[in-house]
Amino acid sequence: MAKHGGFPGGGMPGNMNNLMKQAQRMQKQMEESQKALETMEFEAKAGGGAVSVTVSGKKEITSVKLSPEVVDPDDIEMLEDLIVAATNEALRKMEDETQSQMSRITGGFGGGFPF
Repeated sequence: MAKHGGFPGGGMPGNMNNLMKQAQRMQKQMEESQKALETMEFEAKAGGGAVSVTVSGKKEITSVKLSPEVVDPDDIEMLEDLIVAATNEALRKMEDETQSQMSRITGGFGGGFPF
C-alpha cells in the first residue's frame, strides 16, 4: 500500500506546481500576444488591387479603398463581390496570424493542455 495517497515517491505535488506555473506563464504570454495582435492591421486586395480592405486584430474593418475604375454604376454586384472577397481575405490573414501566435505559445496543443 502506498504511503503518499497513491502517488509513489510523493512526486506529484511538485509536478502539479510546475504545471500550474507553466499554465500561468502560458496565460500571460497569450494575453500579451492578444494585445499585440489587436494593434496589428491586415490588408488584402481583390480585383487586381482595385479593392483594398484593411482589418485590425480586433476584427474591425479599418479601411476600404476603391480604385475609381471599379466603381461602375451598371455593375454594383461586382464591386460588392470584390469588397466581400477582400474583407474575407483580410480576416483570414488576421486569423492565420492569431493561430500562428497561439501555436507558438501552446507548443501545438491547439490552445489547450494535454490532460
